[in-house]
Amino acid sequence: MAKSLKRLMDTLKESKDVKEDLLISRINMAVVGDRGDEKVSFINALHGLGPGDEGSALSPPNTDPDLLAVYPNPKHPDFRLWDLPPVPTTSPVAPQAYMDQVKFLRYNAVFMTFTESPQPNSVAVFLEARSLQRETVYFTLLASENDTENSLEDKRNASLGILKAEGVALPKIYLVRPSALEKLDFPVLLEDICRDLPEIRVNALLQALPTLTSTLVSQKRDSFKAQVWAAASLSGGVSAIPVPLVSSMVDASVGVRILNKARTSLCLDDDSVERLARQRGVDPATLKALRTSDLSAEVTKAGVKKRLKKAAAAEKDLASASSKLVAMAMPQAAGAGRSFTAMLQALNGAIDEMASDAEKIVAAAIGEEK
Repeated sequence: MAKSLKRLMDTLKESKDVKEDLLISRINMAVVGDRGDEKVSFINALHGLGPGDEGSALSPPNTDPDLLAVYPNPKHPDFRLWDLPPVPTTSPVAPQAYMDQVKFLRYNAVFMTFTESPQPNSVAVFLEARSLQRETVYFTLLASENDTENSLEDKRNASLGILKAEGVALPKIYLVRPSALEKLDFPVLLEDICRDLPEIRVNALLQALPTLTSTLVSQKRDSFKAQVWAAASLSGGVSAIPVPLVSSMVDASVGVRILNKARTSLCLDDDSVERLARQRGVDPATLKALRTSDLSAEVTKAGVKKRLKKAAAAEKDLASASSKLVAMAMPQAAGAGRSFTAMLQALNGAIDEMASDAEKIVAAAIGEEK
């Protein structure tokens, strides 16, 4: 009995640790450049915020121009955006001195922003970062309100010439309109960031960004399904404990956490839908009516337990070959494979439902704007 109790306590502690690892992943991104309206709008857009929203950056900023400013995401506190002061332009600057001042190397990715052309000292900092094997630094040309696509292309071409003259091999500049990140080059920039970052940071970034496009919704869905796989593996191990109800309690707890985080990430809560409607000039009721899954409105433990129970019953009735294979891979207990596949099916189905609602909302919001 004592051994069983100790095993129970050890497994529950392990499940808690694994659950935290599954659901918590921090990412820090920095934005370098003049603290103008475009930079402030870009920072807010990355958080899905508009002027006046809680947690939004202010224009003009209420911070010392030479100091760092940090903006945690109100709904994703593990995603922090840092507003870095511009690289000094009045005289030659020691790149390493600036990088030490702003703690450059602690950021997972850095946007080197400008609205006209990159300054030579900024290029020197970029080259120093590359010499230190930091690939996740990106020149980002922020569109001003009066910029057209033609004027932006002219600025890009002129800026590429500057980068080449300063010694940047194969320079790349991304055109970004902060008020509409789904347009111009931001989707390409996001693809490149996801290619350059470790997978755990990619998942943290994807889950924290607002739902800008249907492609991003699909990426969020896949990211959460990867978490579900890991959680289901945990479920299969916990089900081996010879104590009634332990597995179901862990499954429901982990399921609620994952689905709540997925709901927030997919911007399905009332605040996010209303904010999107306000930003895009759409009737909020129109967007809310597109939430057809009960989970899009609210995630409850009772609802998650019901889905897990239904999936478990279906799995037991089907006695599928897949569950037999999983059981063979997890020989600790006869119910382990069944617990794994039941949780996998229940949570993946739930995430598919929420992602479908998010895709409809994004399509309606962007479509209305067009």
